[in-house]
Amino acid sequence: MPRKPNEKLPPSADQLEGLTKAALLLLAVGPEKASSVLKFLPAEAVEEVTRELAGLGRVPSKLQEDVISEFYQITVANRYANEGNLDYAKKLLMESLADPKAAERMLGQIQTQVQKTPFSFLQRAESENLLTFIQDEHPQTISLILCHLPHHKASEILGGLPMQKQVEVIKRMANMEQTNPEVIKEVERGLESRLSNMLMQSMEKAGGVNMVAEILNLADRSTEKAIMEGLEAEDPDLVEQIRRLMFVFEDIQKVNDKGIQSVLKEVDNSELALALKTASKELQNKIFKNMSERAAQLIREDMEYMGPVRVSDVEGAQQRVVDIVRRLEESGDVVIEGRGGDAEQMV
Repeated sequence: MPRKPNEKLPPSADQLEGLTKAALLLLAVGPEKASSVLKFLPAEAVEEVTRELAGLGRVPSKLQEDVISEFYQITVANRYANEGNLDYAKKLLMESLADPKAAERMLGQIQTQVQKTPFSFLQRAESENLLTFIQDEHPQTISLILCHLPHHKASEILGGLPMQKQVEVIKRMANMEQTNPEVIKEVERGLESRLSNMLMQSMEKAGGVNMVAEILNLADRSTEKAIMEGLEAEDPDLVEQIRRLMFVFEDIQKVNDKGIQSVLKEVDNSELALALKTASKELQNKIFKNMSERAAQLIREDMEYMGPVRVSDVEGAQQRVVDIVRRLEESGDVVIEGRGGDAEQMV
């Protein structure tokens, strides 16, 4: 069952349900990565973990670290199982999970996924995430990893590297002979250690509605809409709380005139014309009144003569403008009505 808002978390990770642990992991990785993770979950799972995240409240750093550590131990156990060392995988699970039956069950699930391919713990990662993780490694290390990845994934990773590093990696791959298994294991251990350190550097964080709104602000429109519609059927009050905290393109109407002028200095006219293509008349007027008549007329003409455009292009332009607004709000150059800025306005 999802947690009720403000319901106190237990002091021990052993007492947490799997759903709560999943919410804590999303909290630990931050809004942007959490938003990416949600794209790959079934709709029902997204609704459940979102409600759980909204009800987390303050999360003790020790509890969060315990959950991350357990997740990491299970990941490492999966790696040893992939190498055929099921005894050691079982030992790790027994140490990280208080319930022996749960450990046995998890080991059984891992056994069904056993793969003896080197770097198997990286093979299930999305190419973009994997590139971010390994791009700063030495070319020799990257070439060793790419040699053990599926060809299509290795190609995607290679294409994302800077040109000079691409050449270095390709040269090493071409000249690479059979590698000592101990060398491969040493490289794997180093990568997993770095991954563990990245996860464990999280400070104490808070879940709650603010975190959910931040995640949904970073999600694509279809994901955001699906989540909000699913939540509204069960908890309309929660949806209203989230919406009050979210900021979308039409909310630029709530920005003060000085803030609008600051935003316009950073937006290209062609980008603005595209973003305003589907905007309400009220928002268009708000923007135009903060421009010179000549500039406003040029934008209107661009909108009129640009012809049909893809909705995704319009939404992309709108999101880029929203990102500018949010950045300027954080620096204090923009005041948004209803988002804690009213008291700071000068009259």
